[in-house]
Amino acid sequence: MDFLHQLLLFLHLLGMGLLVGTFLLQLRGGADAPLNKGWLHGSGVMLITGAAMMALDPFSDNDLNHTKLGIKILVLIAIGGLALAFLRKPAVPRWVGFALGGLVVINVGLAVFWT
Repeated sequence: MDFLHQLLLFLHLLGMGLLVGTFLLQLRGGADAPLNKGWLHGSGVMLITGAAMMALDPFSDNDLNHTKLGIKILVLIAIGGLALAFLRKPAVPRWVGFALGGLVVINVGLAVFWT
């Protein structure tokens, strides 16, 4: 069971890395660049692996902070929803990339600093 948890955590961190990389690509694209699909893929990977790690909780000795996890899920849903809303548009306002990047930073900050 420990290997499965570590594998899910590894994939979860890869999803976070995908979101950070997508943010950097979005910045490089300049003003009015189309939105990258990496926003949806990264948030989906993080959401699925995070939910799977939560589902494994009854089989471990860990005590989860359900408030923290609920807020993290809401932030991921906001990232996915904002990305989905602007994905089909040929040109996206510059604030969308910064908003998505800010939500990623908030999500990582919640994971690291809220113990």
